[in-house]
Amino acid sequence: MSDAAGLAAAFEEPAFVPYLAAGDPDVEASLEYVEALARGGADAIELGLPFSEPIAEGPTIQQAVVRSLEGGMTPERFFEFVEALDVDVPLVCMTYYNLIYQYGDGEPVVPFVERAAEVGLEGFVVPDLPAEEADRLRAACDEFGLDLVFIVAPTTRGDRLAAIVERVSGYLYVQARLGVTGARSDVSGRTAESLDRLAEQAAADIPKAVGFGISSGEQAAEVVAAGADGVIVGSALVDIVAQGHADDDPPGVVADRLEAKARELKQGALAGAQRPPRPEGT
Repeated sequence: MSDAAGLAAAFEEPAFVPYLAAGDPDVEASLEYVEALARGGADAIELGLPFSEPIAEGPTIQQAVVRSLEGGMTPERFFEFVEALDVDVPLVCMTYYNLIYQYGDGEPVVPFVERAAEVGLEGFVVPDLPAEEADRLRAACDEFGLDLVFIVAPTTRGDRLAAIVERVSGYLYVQARLGVTGARSDVSGRTAESLDRLAEQAAADIPKAVGFGISSGEQAAEVVAAGADGVIVGSALVDIVAQGHADDDPPGVVADRLEAKARELKQGALAGAQRPPRPEGT
């Protein structure tokens, strides 16, 4: 496991890590929404840098990406967005490798990582970058002190898992179910199985944060009780943004809803740590 910056410190207690697409539906509203999540108890925040082909995303986040791109979001505007935020929690860029590779002049990926460090980002999640092909980005992250988070699917085992564990820092993003992102009404039965497998094979000191489908405080509690160190929530929050945009609600009203939902999810994560351990084999 590589040792870079300090995202792992966000997991000193069960963590709530929200996701929003930066610039959805416009920059000013989006700044207010991200800051509302920090007020609501976020321990770290994943900010989506929109890409035209978001292969890991379901319809909810795909539509957020479209709104952000139509609003003029670009990599440089994304960095300016990060600089403008008034939050005191770690910020993670979630984007696709083509944007990182193509940015700037000179050696690929280095200009993007250097700029990210300048504006205060602390790590990356890159869904389309296999760990086996990530050494260039891993080296740049080490040079500039950023973490590199990898997604572990329910089917990730063997050499692929070993490659991820060797290169990951910050936290492991544990995909709760196969498929794309999207809010669900239940917790996947494969979550506990995945966490058990990772407890056996992954480094003990790397936090495991579960995402894909969590939409309520009760689900957050269930996931933490199953052994997760935190929860990642995107679509349930993007839904609030989308509904507010569709209804033409004032940004302050939407921000209040996001803050309330963040509090629910954070309290759920904390409550999960108080539940008795699962009986073996369940």
